[in-house]
Amino acid sequence: MKLLTSILALTAMITTLASAAEPEAREWTAKDGTIIRYRWSAPEKIEPGKTYPLILFLHGAGERGTDNKTHLKHGVTPILENAAKLNQPVFLIAPQCPPDLWWSPVDLEAGRLSAARRSNKLLEAVLALVEKTSKEQPVDPKRFYVTGISMGGFATWDLLGRVPDKIAAAIPICGGGDPGLIRRYDKVPIWAFHGEADPVVKVSATKDMVAALFKAGGNPKVTYYPGVEHESWIPAYNDPELYRWLFEQRAK
Repeated sequence: MKLLTSILALTAMITTLASAAEPEAREWTAKDGTIIRYRWSAPEKIEPGKTYPLILFLHGAGERGTDNKTHLKHGVTPILENAAKLNQPVFLIAPQCPPDLWWSPVDLEAGRLSAARRSNKLLEAVLALVEKTSKEQPVDPKRFYVTGISMGGFATWDLLGRVPDKIAAAIPICGGGDPGLIRRYDKVPIWAFHGEADPVVKVSATKDMVAALFKAGGNPKVTYYPGVEHESWIPAYNDPELYRWLFEQRAK
């Protein structure tokens, strides 16, 4: 019995590691010429007639570049590993922001988006990639999930304001948004995370958004980590409960 248990445990571990293999490097050019370098992960086996969730991961400012690799440093691995542990096949897109740009214009001092109501060429290209992928792959249109850290956390709030009807759930981590746009997405399931000792993006950035959501009649989930500084994505993305919650969410 002990041998059988050990074999089953080893098999499960190997399956999880295989499912969380490094995503494929890809590049795509939007109609306006914007180049998106990104990593792509797909279910190991796609069954005929089935559709699968699509996760968009947006990295932080420290992972900007053109190598299509640095942005794998945080987030992507635990997301894929936890999905595999739940036997939930997923598609994942992880674009890399160019070194001289931001996903969204940000006022770090205020902890808010500074231009959430304006056109955003980079995010629009990312959304076009998502739309293209959703047409070409068996993506469940009711299970498009967005998550991001720091700069990507701000962009997660930004996307909520731009395409609320397309997002089934959002996980903004240590980022802020524009409280004035809350009513566009106050019914979208949101679980926000932030370290209470964050010296880069003050925890008030998330607290302001959560307070505005509750005031608008929303019911967001939020987790604050006492003593945790900027890297609140580490405990957040390693919380199994996050994924159980996430994969239950479906767009209305």
